[in-house]
Parts: sequence; C-alpha cells; structure tokens
Amino acid sequence: MRRLGSWLLNSQTRDGNGHSSTKHESQLLEFLRRQARLRDRKLYPNPIKLGTQFLPRRYAEIYPSLPLLNSDEMEHVSAAALMSVRYFQAEPDTMPEEVFFEHHVLLNLCDTPHRVQNRRDGEMRDFTIEKDDIIVTPAGMRSGWRWFGKSDVIIVTLDPVRVERFAQVELGLVLEPQQLTDLPLFSDGDLCSAGVMLRDALESDNLTSGVMFEAMSRVFLVKLLQKYGQQRAEDLALSKRFTSAHYQRVLAFIRSNLDRTMSVEDLAREAGMSPSHFSRAFKETVGETPMQYVLAYRVEQAMAKMKDPALPLGDIALDCGFADQAHFSRSFKQITGQTPRQFRAA
Repeated sequence: MRRLGSWLLNSQTRDGNGHSSTKHESQLLEFLRRQARLRDRKLYPNPIKLGTQFLPRRYAEIYPSLPLLNSDEMEHVSAAALMSVRYFQAEPDTMPEEVFFEHHVLLNLCDTPHRVQNRRDGEMRDFTIEKDDIIVTPAGMRSGWRWFGKSDVIIVTLDPVRVERFAQVELGLVLEPQQLTDLPLFSDGDLCSAGVMLRDALESDNLTSGVMFEAMSRVFLVKLLQKYGQQRAEDLALSKRFTSAHYQRVLAFIRSNLDRTMSVEDLAREAGMSPSHFSRAFKETVGETPMQYVLAYRVEQAMAKMKDPALPLGDIALDCGFADQAHFSRSFKQITGQTPRQFRAA
C-alpha cells in the first residue's frame, strides 16, 4: 500500500504544479500553458493575495490530515499526470477558505450520513452528505470546508491544462474556460464506482496496479467530462461557427494522416471553411494556431512511441509526419527543450 511518507520528500519530487512528472513532461506542459490564451484571467477571477502577488493554491497544501493513499507516490504510472487521487478517512475538521488552481472532485464513500458545511465564493451551504454523493468545485472558485463526522472520501484534483488537452485530443471536446460545471452536491453511483477502482489501484505499488490506475484514470475523466464538462456553447463560436463537430472532423483527419505532411488548407477543407476563416476560428476556439496544434500533437505521439526502446528514432520521425530525423529532432527540442535522444535517455 502506498501511504504518504515524508511530506518534505513528497514536495521535492513534484513539479511546479505539484504533480509527479518527468522533466520532459513538465516541459511539454509548459509549452501548452504558453499556448492557452487568457487562461489566468478566465479561470482565476478571485485569486488570494500573497505579498504583492495573487496566487491560487493547491488543495494538498492545506489538507488538515495526511491521506491514507496518494497517487503522487506511485512509481510506475505514466498517466498519473492526468490527475491526483487521494483517499482520506479523517476525523471532524476544517479546511480554510482559499482559491485553488485545480478542479476538486470529492467522492463520498461513507455509509453514515453526516453534516458538512461548504462555503463557495462567499455563499455558505450547510447540508447532509450521503453515500455516493459528489461535490465538484471548479478551479478558480474560493472554497472552504467543515465536516462534523468522520469522513471516508476520495479526492480527485485535476490540472485545467491537462484536462483541456485530454478533452481536445482524446475526446474531441472543446470546453468552456471553466471546464467543469459548478455542482455543489449531486449523487452519481457510477462515477463513485470508478473512483473506488482508482483507489483500489493504489492499494499496492506494482506494475499491474500502475497499468490499472492509468486505465481507470482515463475512464474516470471520460465519465466526468462527458457528464459534467462544460462544452463550448455553439453560439460562442465565430460567425460561421467552429463547433465541436468541426473539431472532431479535423482531429480525426490529423490522427489518420499523422505520417503525412498537412497544411492549413487540408484542415480547413475537412472543416468546410476557407483557410483564413478556419485559422482564425481554430485559434479563437482552441487557443493555438492549427499548425502549432499539429506540431504539438506529432510530438506527443512521438513521445508515446519512444517508450518502446526497440523503435528507431528515424522510424518514429516518419510515422509521426516529420520529414526526417533531423527535422524531428529540431521540432522536438523546440517544444520540450530536449532532443529525442536526451528524452529517451531520461
């Protein structure tokens, strides 16, 4: 069982956003963050002030007790970066009211109903929480807690940048800036069951549990986004509407033609738009130019292929649509800050 060890050691092994990740994963995420336009203003309207700076926080910084299980300590999980999962059984306590840059999903497993107070953006809610109840707190919301009975909960925290990329690349969804619906309290036994499977995968630290956690983290996130994700409203698109259907067609084309050279004209044709309008609409909706998106997608797929040490870099370069290995190396370093050989050696 992976239990939380030294808090200091745990904090030293996390990246700047508090997630366990390798250096190259952090570099790719930093590139994606630079491409996410206006994110801070949209997601964090009420950050807390720290000296002269406003800084949203991580939930892990203020939990009043240590979790029994913590996905940040898993050693064999490449997809753990999708989310952090913690399992608590905690005595009655409080959490101060703060603003957080993560989405916070609480899954209640306790068989005995108990009283909870949750202040959300200045509004106090006092209610009884029951088994399979869930509370979703979107990133950027000021939130504080008090619970009056012993808790038995799974807490899932999500980085909005990772959520956006997963929704776009894996599901073909374009989300609103808030991403998740503000849901103070609802019941969903299916989503709780997926959470329990995540928790069970943390019970032992071996390769099998790591593979299970990776698979279930994807299942959980798919269920969460399909049910409670805030998809971009059609009337928020541009004049000719770059809708989710447009996006899905373009993404399907990119996937099926990854080994080919692609132009803006090719993508615009799939969307049924002129190249100029498509470029404007795509950047307005997704937050990066079509060619920036294609390049980032090629590099992501190359990173996945490089996990197999038997695949030559030259073959990976061609499979992912790069002209040759030199082109692949230049593009890869542009995004990650490392050459493919350095990435593979790490």
